[in-house]
Amino acid sequence: MYLLLAAHPQGVVLQELTQAGQPRPSAPEPRLVSTGDLPGVVQELEHRRPDGQPPRWIWHRTQDWYPALLAAGIELERCYDLNLCGNILAFSRFTADTDYAMNAGRTPVEDPLLPPRVLQPPPPPADQGALFEDPAAGPESRHTAEELRAEYAAQQVALAAVSQEENQRNRLQLLLAAESAAAMIAAEMQHAGVPWRKDLHEEILAGHLGPRPPMGHRPAKLEALNQELRGLLNSSTLNPDSPQDLMRALHRNGIEVKSTRKWELSESSHPAIEPLLAYKRLSRLHAANGWAWLDAWVDNGRFRPEYVVGGVVSGRWASRGGGALQIPRQIRGAVHADPGCKLIVADASQLEPRVLVALARDPAMAEAARDQDLYAGVAARGFGGDRAKAKMALLGAMYGATSGEAGRLMPQLAKTYPRAVDFVEQAARTGEAGGTVTTRLGRSSPPPSERWFQSQRSATAEEQRRAESIARSRGRFTRNFVVQGSAADWAACWLAELRRRLRTLRTDGQVNAELVFFLHDEVMVHAPSEAVEACIAAIEDAARAAKELLFGPIPVEFPVSVAVVDSYDNAK
Repeated sequence: MYLLLAAHPQGVVLQELTQAGQPRPSAPEPRLVSTGDLPGVVQELEHRRPDGQPPRWIWHRTQDWYPALLAAGIELERCYDLNLCGNILAFSRFTADTDYAMNAGRTPVEDPLLPPRVLQPPPPPADQGALFEDPAAGPESRHTAEELRAEYAAQQVALAAVSQEENQRNRLQLLLAAESAAAMIAAEMQHAGVPWRKDLHEEILAGHLGPRPPMGHRPAKLEALNQELRGLLNSSTLNPDSPQDLMRALHRNGIEVKSTRKWELSESSHPAIEPLLAYKRLSRLHAANGWAWLDAWVDNGRFRPEYVVGGVVSGRWASRGGGALQIPRQIRGAVHADPGCKLIVADASQLEPRVLVALARDPAMAEAARDQDLYAGVAARGFGGDRAKAKMALLGAMYGATSGEAGRLMPQLAKTYPRAVDFVEQAARTGEAGGTVTTRLGRSSPPPSERWFQSQRSATAEEQRRAESIARSRGRFTRNFVVQGSAADWAACWLAELRRRLRTLRTDGQVNAELVFFLHDEVMVHAPSEAVEACIAAIEDAARAAKELLFGPIPVEFPVSVAVVDSYDNAK
């Protein structure tokens, strides 16, 4: 059963569709449901299941609808996020010849001459608290039910037109399902929140910074460092938080640096450098995760950030506010399980290199990847057992760092593992020529702009040198995109499979565990102590299932490292 939800000035329109996006012939006319009645109607339909399958809810954006349903105590099983799926279908090489892609009107973002890195996050959703209270308030009310139905139908037509050569249609369909599931998981994690102890956070801040200062004042330890710097730099009014003021003071004391970056400051032996670096480190903690952050983001023992699924062009997630994807080590001790519970922190070991092995189907590197430590396996065969060199060479190949030491190691890597190196080299050449590359499941890199192509047709020698530099930059982007994006494909499937298994355990009455955090290749599950073993099995089974979904029965393992801890700082 496919059920479309669309906002309406008098409530919410609910319409039954066929899988292809047409109104179901035997279904009743679209229903207009009041916002107050919507939770009950959704709950009833979620559990009716006349064909034994849960309905698939179709909506413009998951973030517009699902948080309010979760707040009403309703958890859904499946959805189709039109916005996320539309972005994939508009750019995918698999759909490039379809009317949908050609009419999508998508344009590259950011600097038109440089490869894009991050897509602009969507605007904040409507006030979710008002969704079920004010009949006139509804998410994305400018999209009528008919417009959304037509959009869904157009996406299904595009999907049906994808060739089944190399299983492309099935792979793309899997990506759309995984991306939509990821949107639900993001909303559920925001609803559940990361377990966070305010008292422990305050202890950590006091240990690093001193007692909580009055509003507008520096913490004691920062002020002490500030006074020390003023003396060492002979500047009684120095404000180290002002880059301009700091640079002038440094230059007056013969410290000729071009920036205040750590690596550049560290090259100086001046006695002010050590306290300056300490000040900068503590200042970052105070600004990013100090008392103001704690007051704003932690409520009732939970940190609830808003995740942006697909916020990076490669498919990786971003976050809106709170720094959810950058919980610094200094404060991880505040991430603490509730009494009687544990945090199960699992990360996919060396995910991107293993994805490269699977994409390239390099038999020699696949053999090396059989070991728990892929870098050690690569080193044993090609670098005389020197793990550090093997890691540098492999990361250089994936990220385009082919100069310096990484460049000197590249010939040996190419000789020993030719198919893996050739795979990323081909991706780089494609990008340099203005082409696009595609992840395993069908997410493609955005095309360059017309200005980019114009830059490549430059006439003068100076313009040609700049054009070559721009082309190489794009080549580094596409080289990494195909690996990082395929790793994001794998991670989305891992999340979706883990969510399904945890829901099954909960339905069976075995465990009430929650996914509470995700970062690229790492998940955190908050679970009762007695359910730890069942959750670990679910995590590992989900990883194996994700590999099978993406690559089939290939001889490459995707091992998962698991730590069971009370606080996040003990996980690694």
